[in-house]
Amino acid sequence: MRLTRRGRVVLVAVVALLSLGGFWLGTQAVGHADVQVVVTSHAGFPWVEVREGDTLWAIGEALSQGDDPGPVMEEIKRLNGLSCSLIHPGTRLYVPSDTAALR
Repeated sequence: MRLTRRGRVVLVAVVALLSLGGFWLGTQAVGHADVQVVVTSHAGFPWVEVREGDTLWAIGEALSQGDDPGPVMEEIKRLNGLSCSLIHPGTRLYVPSDTAALR
């Protein structure tokens, strides 16, 4: 089969458009993928409900009983699958049951 110059240009354009369409669909599929945060089992862990004005630092400070609240805050973030320290009123936060072990 012989293609004319015009036929080759059309064939290259069609292949290029199909490739670009495939790449675009691939990026859309990644953007809409279900993201699930894997959180360890909360069985046996106490929890607090975040109230207006609460901060993760204040909750960590209350649980650390005067010690450095940093390790307690990091454990709360890990238990709840938090990527940052931002919390919202009404959220249930699981807290470590043994804060003495974190000190």
